Amino acid sequence: MNRHLPPMATFRKDINGLRAWAVIAVLLFHFSLIGLPGGFVGVDVFFVISGYLMTTIIVGGHENGIFSIWKFYLARVRRMLPALLVLIAVLLALGWIWLPTPDYQTLGAQSAYSMTFLSNISYWRSTGYFDAAAEEKWLLHTWSLAVEAQFYLTYPLLITFFWKLWKSVKGVSYGILFVFIASLVFNFLAINFDPAGAFYLLPTRAWELSAGGLVYIISRQRHTSKISKRTLLWLGWILVLSSFFIIDKEFLWPSYWTLLPVLGASLIIYAADQDCRLTNNAVAQYLGDRSYSLYLWHWPLVVLLYFASLQNEWAWVVGVLSLSVVLASISYKFVEVPTRKNLVRYSNLKEAIVITVITSILIITAVSVKLYTFPGRIQPDIELAALGALDKDPRREECLRSEKYCDYGAGITGVVMIGDSHSGSLINALKLSAQKHDLGVNFKGRDGCTPYMGLIPYLPNAAARGDDQKCNNYNQRVRGSLNDQAGLPLVIVDRSNSKFFGSNEGYVSDDEMNSILTNKNFNRQAVINNLCSFSNNREAYVLRPIPEIGVHVPNTLSRNILFGRGSGDIKIELKDYFQRSSYVWAMQDMAAEQCGVKILNPLPYLCDDQYCYGSINGHSLYFDDDHLSEYGGKLLMPMFDQIFK
Repeated sequence: MNRHLPPMATFRKDINGLRAWAVIAVLLFHFSLIGLPGGFVGVDVFFVISGYLMTTIIVGGHENGIFSIWKFYLARVRRMLPALLVLIAVLLALGWIWLPTPDYQTLGAQSAYSMTFLSNISYWRSTGYFDAAAEEKWLLHTWSLAVEAQFYLTYPLLITFFWKLWKSVKGVSYGILFVFIASLVFNFLAINFDPAGAFYLLPTRAWELSAGGLVYIISRQRHTSKISKRTLLWLGWILVLSSFFIIDKEFLWPSYWTLLPVLGASLIIYAADQDCRLTNNAVAQYLGDRSYSLYLWHWPLVVLLYFASLQNEWAWVVGVLSLSVVLASISYKFVEVPTRKNLVRYSNLKEAIVITVITSILIITAVSVKLYTFPGRIQPDIELAALGALDKDPRREECLRSEKYCDYGAGITGVVMIGDSHSGSLINALKLSAQKHDLGVNFKGRDGCTPYMGLIPYLPNAAARGDDQKCNNYNQRVRGSLNDQAGLPLVIVDRSNSKFFGSNEGYVSDDEMNSILTNKNFNRQAVINNLCSFSNNREAYVLRPIPEIGVHVPNTLSRNILFGRGSGDIKIELKDYFQRSSYVWAMQDMAAEQCGVKILNPLPYLCDDQYCYGSINGHSLYFDDDHLSEYGGKLLMPMFDQIFK
């Protein structure tokens, strides 16, 4: 019956119990109302465990002359894929009847990446783990499964190469040590130039997995007394448990701090104490058995809490945490255990075919969900509100995130627009206004690059900085290109508020304002001079700050309707807008007075005498919290018309 199983590692209660501690730490971190500051290091503990067990299987198989890479791969797929497929199938089914199109399409994309174990690469390319949008991603947690799967794919090939090269455990140890050191060094380098990549990608995580491999190698070659192992055991637990509390999400991760939980988990595994009360108890063994399913199911439930805005309600949090355990138990009993027992009864080829067919069907379903909208699936008012998230310039990626300049509209160029991502949300409104006069628009925009601030020192405590070298180089190139367009009107649009007060919209305290006014490292006149320099040989127009709503407008609006919280429009008080924007307004007014820069004011089109609106009659004016949608941008066409009059 078990004719094509790979060599099995001996079941160890200490490792199974350590899994329980790791997964509970992750859960307590993700259920933020409960809160465990460093609970996310439970993933690092899992990595060490995986590295140890895989090395045990691979090296043990080579020693006995029975290791098969093909069987190893099948065993890993059998272990990881069935429960994941069931989770994704359930999410796609529930999403069909519940999620608006933008959310459902996102779920489809995430599902496809997760089933192909490429989700870590997808999340690396899109965002950071700890950003505000993390709770919007139903399958964010599968990044760690992707890292492990990529490790499982490459690690046996490396070990097999090392074994053929040296044909001894000692020889293999040199290879694993090399992987450990190379990955660790690369991690310490990458964390400074690509923190998101260091977090998500295998090359910077491989040292954690290979640390487990080194534990196996050392335990094979070195004898340690029982007393010494006992000491190492409790030192390991001190390191792991303290990591849960002294580390938090503000730490760069993984970094040298990651050595604490990795070393701690390594020492616990090395000590191999099967009688430790922390692991050899009924609760730890129960949760350890179900740790994989518990990890799989808990995160979508966390996302559900955020969707429903219940993440701060104790009764709901405790209830959903308990539901995670229940669903994990069901998944373990009816998915994990049966598939492991039944799939091994097939031949290798038949097992591979069964798994491939089922996975392919689900991948095709997920891709279809991503590509198609399926009209009529969701209540119309919910769909209208949610679709605002997709209402953005289709050329946004092409024209805002590359070095190229873009032309909009037909006819000769009659106006130039420069700026950051806020300019990209208004380019089509300017184009439509220019087209009334048979003119086109030349657009020179780049995400995060404010044209008149990127060339001077920033406030040292600014939360959103755009003065990196790429922005400086880009802004210099834009200035040079403008010399060839002398006489053409220039429109400057940017999110200036974020450069002074950070990207988190909301109230600006008196202390924050005073830090701006009294900071000797920031020269306001230099900003004004930079802005004025754009008006030397043309009419230059600068846009007042766009109101920042503070919440993702389409998501908030659609979910308010979905969860029965009403369909009222999203808005902020006008006084709050002025409180945050007064400093930028003052600088713009000074530029207008000193050099004749003209000011474009969006408030008459987005605000009344009391509120600034994020939506009107259920139709979102923004595609997120601060970027106007195409619908919202078109409200400003009358404002742009004055350029051509």
